Amino acid sequence: MLDFFISPAMAQDAGAAGGGIAQIVMLVGFVLIFYFLLWRPQSKRAKQHRELVGGLSKGDEVVIGGGLVGRITKVGDEFLTLEIAENTEVNVQKNAVANVLPKGTIKSI
Repeated sequence: MLDFFISPAMAQDAGAAGGGIAQIVMLVGFVLIFYFLLWRPQSKRAKQHRELVGGLSKGDEVVIGGGLVGRITKVGDEFLTLEIAENTEVNVQKNAVANVLPKGTIKSI
């Protein structure tokens, strides 16, 4: 009834199954692309962040993920205390630290 939408060549059987190896090669290619473009760079960034968080010590000047800048006054296992102004301290998770600033960056604290 709707035969005019399907061309007779497309409706025929695909023939021999010679495309099996091509599909495997394409699948392996996609896996390699996924690995080199997504997974490997992300794992490198995660490793660098773990090293950054592991190396934090009292007196370091840091920026946390929300943009808050402060000097570390106390370091615990999971949390650290930041002095963000004179006599103003906040507790933040260590994983919130985005970057360590060079010493002397914060002058007003």
